[in-house]
Amino acid sequence: MVHIVGAGSGAVDLITLRGKKFLETADVVIYAGSLVNPELLQFCRKDARIFNSASMTLDEVLAVIEETESKSQMTVRLHTGDPSIYGAIQEQMDALSKRGIEFDVTPGVSSFLAAASSLKTEFTLPNVSQTVILTRIAGRTRVPESESLKNLATHKSTMCIFLSIDRIRDVVADLLTSYESSTPVAIVQKASWNDEKIIRGTLETIADQVEKSGIDRTAMIIVGNCLDCEYELSKLYDSNFSHGFRK
Repeated sequence: MVHIVGAGSGAVDLITLRGKKFLETADVVIYAGSLVNPELLQFCRKDARIFNSASMTLDEVLAVIEETESKSQMTVRLHTGDPSIYGAIQEQMDALSKRGIEFDVTPGVSSFLAAASSLKTEFTLPNVSQTVILTRIAGRTRVPESESLKNLATHKSTMCIFLSIDRIRDVVADLLTSYESSTPVAIVQKASWNDEKIIRGTLETIADQVEKSGIDRTAMIIVGNCLDCEYELSKLYDSNFSHGFRK
C-alpha cells in the first residue's frame, strides 16, 4: 500500500494525525526534500528506508515503490503542503493505478492557508471578497491563456499566487491591468516555519520591497482588499438574523 501524504505547510505539528501515523509505521518514506521540513522525519521508524525525491525522476520513485510492494511493505510518499495543489501527484497516481498498486491520499495544510493564519487574515470578508483564486504565473509549466494573471485579475478577488515570487515585477505588471495600485499585498515566505518572513505593501511598492528583502523562493504572494479594509459583519452571528440553529 502507498500513502500519499500532505506534510503540511512546514511546522512539524501541522501534519495531520493520520499523516503522522502513516509516517510512524512506514517501511519506506519518499519525501520531497526541496520543500518538506526534514524535521518531520523524526516521526519515522529508525529502521525505515528514507529517500529524498528532490534528485529523483518519476521512474526512480516508482522503482522504489515497486520494490517495496514486492516485499509487501508500506510506502509513504510525503509531499509538501496539500499534495493536490502543485504537487504533481496525478502522474504518480496514474502510474500506480496502471501497475495495480493500491494507494490513498491524506490531505495536508496548504501554504496559502498557513499564510492566512500568519497574517491573521480572513480571505472571504463580507462585501469585500467571497472568492479566492489559487494560481501561478507561467514559467516552465505553461498556464492556459484563459487563466493568465491578466485575465484572473479582472475578478479583483482575493488571489494567492504560488511559485512566482522570483518574477514579482511581472506579477505586479499583470495585476495592475485591473487592480488599483493601492491594493494591499502580503508576501509570506516559508509560512509556519521557524524562519518565516512577512512583508506587507501595495502593488505600487511590493516589487521594490521584495527585491530589497532578498526573497526569491518558497513564498506566497497574496493580493486583495481583504488584507486591509472595512467590511460588513457576518450574518452568521447577527442577532437580527435567524438560521437553522438559531431562531
